[in-house]
Amino acid sequence: MTASSVQAGPTAPAAEEARLAAVRRYHILDTPPDGAFDRIASLAARLFDAPMATVAIVDTDRVWFKAAHGLDGISETDREPGLCASAILHGEPYVVTDADSDARAFANPLVRSDLGVRFYAAAPITTADGQRLGTVNVLDTRPRQPTDDQLEALKDLAALVMDELELRLSAIRTVAAERERRAEAERLARALQRTLLPPALPDVPGLQVAAAYHTASADEVGGDFYDLFPLDDGRWAFFLGDVCGKGADAAALTSLTRYTLRAAAIYDPDPCAALANLDAVLKGEYQGSDPRYCTAVFGVLQPMPDGSHSVTLAGGGHPSALALRADGSVQAISTAGGQLIGMLPSPQFVQTTARLFPGECLLLYTDGLTEARTSDGRMLDEDGLTRHLAATAPRTADQLLQSVEALLACLGEGVTDDTALLALSVPAPFASRIQENR
Repeated sequence: MTASSVQAGPTAPAAEEARLAAVRRYHILDTPPDGAFDRIASLAARLFDAPMATVAIVDTDRVWFKAAHGLDGISETDREPGLCASAILHGEPYVVTDADSDARAFANPLVRSDLGVRFYAAAPITTADGQRLGTVNVLDTRPRQPTDDQLEALKDLAALVMDELELRLSAIRTVAAERERRAEAERLARALQRTLLPPALPDVPGLQVAAAYHTASADEVGGDFYDLFPLDDGRWAFFLGDVCGKGADAAALTSLTRYTLRAAAIYDPDPCAALANLDAVLKGEYQGSDPRYCTAVFGVLQPMPDGSHSVTLAGGGHPSALALRADGSVQAISTAGGQLIGMLPSPQFVQTTARLFPGECLLLYTDGLTEARTSDGRMLDEDGLTRHLAATAPRTADQLLQSVEALLACLGEGVTDDTALLALSVPAPFASRIQENR
C-alpha cells in the first residue's frame, strides 16, 4: 500500500486510547537495547539493501526506536508530522516511494534533516487483538519502488517483532507471578512460624531472658523451636531444639514437639523424662518407613538462696549450652552423648547440672549458628562461637543476643539454616538494684 493510495484521517480518540493501552501493556518503551530487536532491524536493512532500518513504537507524542540500524544517536522523533504515525493507520505495509513528492512525509524531521530520507517502507507491529504498536521501517536516501517479496518479508519481520514482544511480556509476567508467589509464601511462612514460637517470653523473677529466631529462607518454614514456662515451687522449664525437615511437615512436627514437651513437664519436669516422653510420642506418631526426629535441650531453673540459679539440663543430640562466666570465660555445659529423639530404639539422654551466678549468662542455640560458614569457607563450629563470645563478653541476656545476632549478620550468606537462640542471665547485684529503683 503506498502513501498516495489511501488518505487515512487521524485515529478516533477511543481507538487511540486502546492502542496506547496496548503499548503500555507490553512495557517496552524506554527499555535498554536488546540484541533480538537490533538483529531484526539489521536484517530489514539487508533485505532492502537500504542504509537505515528501525523497530519503532508509536507513543502518545513521539516515535521511540527500540532498535535503529544506521541512525546513530537517534533514539526517537516527534510523532507529528511522522511517517510511523501514518503507517500505523494501515493494516498492510505502508510505502512512501519518494518523500519529496509526499506533502505529509516531506514535513518529517528525518526527511528534512541532513539524513535526507527519500524512501520509506513500514509494516505494522500488530497484536493478536488488532492493536498496532508501531512499525518495522526501512529508510533510504534515494527514491525506490520495493518488490512484493520485500514487502512480504517486512511483514514477516514485523510479526517476528510481535513474537519477541509476546515472549518478553510472558517472561515479565512469569517473573512477576514468581515474585508474588514468593512474597505470599514469605507471608505465610512468617505467619506460620509465629504460631510455632511463643509470642513473647514471660518475665522470670531474678532472671533476664531473651530469644530470637533467625530465618535463613524467608519463604520456607523452619523447624527450630524454643519455649520458657513456669513450673511449681518457683521453678521454670525451658527448651530449645530443631526438628528434621522444612515446610509444612516440619511445622507439624515442631508444633507436636513443643506441646508434647510442655505437657510432659507438667507431669514430670525431670529433663530426661521430658525428652523420653517426647521420644515415645514421635515414635508413636511417625511409625513405618518415614520416621521423624529432632534434637533438643530441656532445662529446669531453680532459684537458690544466694541469688544464683541451679540449671539442670538434658540433651538429645543437641549442641551443648554455653555459660558465660563472671570472669569472662565461656564454658560448655555439655550434654554430649545424648542421642537423637524419635529415631533410635532405646535412645540415651544425658543430664547435667550447673549453676548460674549473678553476672553470668546461659546461651542455647540451634546448629544453624555453628554450621554457618565464615568468609574463608570454614565452619564456625563451637570453638568459633566460643571465641566470639569471649571476645565480646556480653553480661546480660540482651547483650548476649545482640552479640550473636551481630555474628550472624557478619556471616551473611554463610548462614544456610535457621537459627533459634535462647539466652538467660542472672543480673549482677548492681544491675538488679538499678532495675528495682526504676
